[in-house]
Amino acid sequence: MLPTPKKFTMVAGAAEGATRLNAFDNALLAAGIGNLNLLRVSSILPPNCQEVAKLDIPPGSLTPTAYGSIVSETPGQKVAAAVAIGFGEDDYGVIMEYSGECSKEEAEAMVTKMAEEAFRVRGRHLVRVEAKGIDIVVDKCGCAFAAVALWY
Repeated sequence: MLPTPKKFTMVAGAAEGATRLNAFDNALLAAGIGNLNLLRVSSILPPNCQEVAKLDIPPGSLTPTAYGSIVSETPGQKVAAAVAIGFGEDDYGVIMEYSGECSKEEAEAMVTKMAEEAFRVRGRHLVRVEAKGIDIVVDKCGCAFAAVALWY
């Protein structure tokens, strides 16, 4: 059985790149998690998980991460990605991700609504929501990326 993460951080980055994959990689670097191997996970924040400003993770580590990202090759287009965490009372949280053709503010509003609905359908009391997003106006090939990275 895998251990349950004890720490998390919310990150966001945006960047241009020569290719779609380079744009994504550069956005990860801008977010501060570009040297990790992201394991995409679904959207539950473990109970008693502590928020930290930065995770101290060795390069190449397999890192559980809930994320949203978008890459565009349309010059002048604005794209955004955001994540939100809904926090309950002394229990697990719910992470939501979104990306699309919109502003950072619109993406953050969307994930906030998604977190609120996740608590409503679970019949749980929502204490607060934290959201983090980013947007970019594409020059040639741009990526917006937002994530909740989890660690032990």
